[in-house]
Amino acid sequence: MMSSWLARLPSVRDALGLGPADLGVVLLAGAVGALVTVTVAGPFVTRFGGRIAFAVSAGLFGVAFLLLGLGPATGSVGLLAAGIFVNGMAFSLGNVPMNVESAGVERRVGRTILPQFHAAFSVGAVVGSLVGAVCAHAQVPVVVQFGVTGAVAVVWRLAAIPATVHDTLPTRRAEQQGPGAAGTVAALGDAVVDVETAGLRGRLARRGARLGAALSAWREPRTLLIGLVILSAALSEGSANDWLALAVVDGFAQTEAVGAVVFGAFVAAMTVMRLAGTRLIDRFGRVAVLRASGVASIAGLLLFGFAPTLALAGAGVVLWGFGAALAVPVGIAAASDEPLRAASRVSVVSAFSSMAALAAPPLLGLAAEAMGARHALVLIVAAMVLSVLLARRVAPLRTPAALAARGERAADDASRAGEDGPVRAGDDTAPSLPVGELHRARRSRRSTARSDASSTGGARHRSRRPRTRPSHRREETPA
Repeated sequence: MMSSWLARLPSVRDALGLGPADLGVVLLAGAVGALVTVTVAGPFVTRFGGRIAFAVSAGLFGVAFLLLGLGPATGSVGLLAAGIFVNGMAFSLGNVPMNVESAGVERRVGRTILPQFHAAFSVGAVVGSLVGAVCAHAQVPVVVQFGVTGAVAVVWRLAAIPATVHDTLPTRRAEQQGPGAAGTVAALGDAVVDVETAGLRGRLARRGARLGAALSAWREPRTLLIGLVILSAALSEGSANDWLALAVVDGFAQTEAVGAVVFGAFVAAMTVMRLAGTRLIDRFGRVAVLRASGVASIAGLLLFGFAPTLALAGAGVVLWGFGAALAVPVGIAAASDEPLRAASRVSVVSAFSSMAALAAPPLLGLAAEAMGARHALVLIVAAMVLSVLLARRVAPLRTPAALAARGERAADDASRAGEDGPVRAGDDTAPSLPVGELHRARRSRRSTARSDASSTGGARHRSRRPRTRPSHRREETPA
């Protein structure tokens, strides 16, 4: 959905007669809308729930794409800026519950799968960029393309809402679930922590602490440093979204369709790495994967920026896409280690993403005016260096709430090459587990979970054992 219009940026620019600096200022509207919305998205989701947030987000997307199409069609830069602003609002509002729900699914499954959700986003981006390339080649008017895309996306999103929201329940419903959580624990199994979270949310609400709890995440050093990691990743991915197609068109004198195909190659590389990245994170841990991702992004950006041919620059784009794939999922997972605080922390780190989007368009636009869009993208290397330096901050938390949320994953996290997270927000680490002990711990937890699940089936199972064992002893006792 997003990439289908980003792939048509050259057509939008030409229709409105915008230069690189002017386009950067117009794109700034999306960052402003995202930043304004993300500051209230956490409390909004806590108060009204994920379903309302998703529905409002879908409606805003429909309005945004209508304005995005009408702006170039009518020659109005104001309509285009309004559409970009509303689009930023829609994306930020839906992004918080989407990431919290994805992290909740990952906790239930018991292994790293969050990158696969981001891979689904990348698959959609590949499809969208290909749609944009086909429409550009066929000279389809942008108002037609954006109108159809917006209508299809709104219907799709609204239809998916009932099956996607489980953790981000509204506060009033959480209050109702809190007292009756005991009867639900047996049915939920691995999701026990989420029932407890619902009860805790209800108690926080009764104390009137919702907004304060949501805003307190801004005072947590670890959350802020993870936000800087997300900021770096957003600069990398967002700059490719906004400027890659233009850099190919202007830097190599290619058509808009070729620029869209190169952008599609970037998104395809991200998709492949996000699908493969789950095993990489489970095997090597968040910290090592984030560091390797930063190095790959640096190499890809330098190759794209200084390659003498389009083919070599395309190889750099693929390497850049590999490096940009996992930073955001890793950061979101790190911010969601504790379920009770997940919404507020995801909201904070998402605000850093919006800050990156706020600064990048005008700065890169000014740089592109002076040195060309292709060379301006090389400036993102500085952000990638920062991401590598801060990689240790995404290590899993070792607090009781985080360990309870991970369940049997806690043993896995503790064994990963010295990446154990801080007990609070500091630098304390815990010793790692040997591989053999790790596997034994995991098997023990699985058997304990199965035993607990069977024992909660009712008093019938508990009453059976006292009758069986005494009768067995009476048979063996001599008269």
